[in-house]
Amino acid sequence: MKFGIVVFPGSNCDYDVYDVLTRIMGQEATFLWHKQHDIDRCDAVILPGGFSYGDYLRTGAIARFSPIMEELADYAEKGGRLLGICNGFQILLEIGLLPGAMLKNQSLHFICKFVNVRVENANTYFTSTCQTGEVLKIPIAHNEGNYYIDPDGLKTLETNQQVVLRYASPEGDVSLAANPNGSLNNIAGIINKRGNVMGLMPHPERASEALLGSEDGKKIFQSMIRSMVQ
Repeated sequence: MKFGIVVFPGSNCDYDVYDVLTRIMGQEATFLWHKQHDIDRCDAVILPGGFSYGDYLRTGAIARFSPIMEELADYAEKGGRLLGICNGFQILLEIGLLPGAMLKNQSLHFICKFVNVRVENANTYFTSTCQTGEVLKIPIAHNEGNYYIDPDGLKTLETNQQVVLRYASPEGDVSLAANPNGSLNNIAGIINKRGNVMGLMPHPERASEALLGSEDGKKIFQSMIRSMVQ
């Protein structure tokens, strides 16, 4: 399988994703500069974390106008697998490939720590090696991870099982105490209706080997690979 990793000015998790995909997962990966247009030869594309264009205006607000985003929109429309991690998730919201918006953390502080997320839907391209209800230990690192969507949109997400990951306690209890950023309904990751585009705020690439304190994030990449070989 060949993964494409989009690089914007300010991306800083691109090499972490590349390392996990190549060294740990044994897959082919290539960097995609945000100005290029050729992505058709990739079996899946990942928008990594970081601070695209410094996020000086609003997270992802400038990156959405990068030339490659037109290609990604077309790629997603054709059914291509597309995963956005942290800043990548924010960019997917800005361009409208996923519904909703991201607000500043309720504490108004940048948060960087391990959290627990409960898998709400294991029947996706991105979570198929997990079990529904399973709790994953994966770190977050963001200033704007407070997910918001209007009531009708939230109802649609919940009804369609588009909420894939939810902040929870280590035992899987969803509560305000387990919510690190004020995200609506403890939402940590969602998927589009078609099921081929997912965004999540936690960083699975930072939890893909025991040396880093958790291997739970590896399941996200394993799921993507399995979905492409079946």
